Amino acid sequence: MQLRPVVMLASTALATALVAMAPAHASTRVVLDKGHVDVMEVEYVAGEFEVHVHDETAEPAVERSPDEVLFRALPESLTTVPADPAFAFLGKPGDPLWLLPQAGNPDLLWPGISTEDLSSGTFAADSVTLKLRTVRGPGKFSIFTEGAAGQPQVLFNSRDGLPDTSALPVSGHQHANWAFTAPGTYQLTFQVSATLAGSGQAVTSGSVTYLFKVG
Repeated sequence: MQLRPVVMLASTALATALVAMAPAHASTRVVLDKGHVDVMEVEYVAGEFEVHVHDETAEPAVERSPDEVLFRALPESLTTVPADPAFAFLGKPGDPLWLLPQAGNPDLLWPGISTEDLSSGTFAADSVTLKLRTVRGPGKFSIFTEGAAGQPQVLFNSRDGLPDTSALPVSGHQHANWAFTAPGTYQLTFQVSATLAGSGQAVTSGSVTYLFKVG
């Protein structure tokens, strides 16, 4: 899929609305807008899930709490929905789309999801389930991957209803396309769950909310 970059100017009224929509504490957060960041780094410690932000834009890399970070999809992330019918889940062909791409771009945020700290044999099927519980924002949100042939595989999509779930293998690291259909401030709430391999007991994290500013 080739996505054509577009330049769009936000009106003063829209900018004012976006500021009003943002949580009051957003200005105190660490802003991450370029480079590689594992938005979700999943760990299992003392019988409980922990979900961190693994910030590799710092040297050395640091772990941050999700409520300490404001993620940005810069204006340069603006593109359009392709004409290929396989991408109809994003909207109509030519509609604006703010995309943090699966392939790294040094001028944009490169968001990943990491289960590298989860050990084989801990969970049934050596996998955990990531659930997108809610999306609050001015548009729709989706995460999807593209194979070698360029065809999308949708992992999460708020357009057709939530929650959505996706299985993640342990000891893994994944990049995907993070897509937003409108500029503004989004709150994305996720949850991690799994079944313990030995006992069959279900374990679930608390809800974790991420703050994104788009455009």
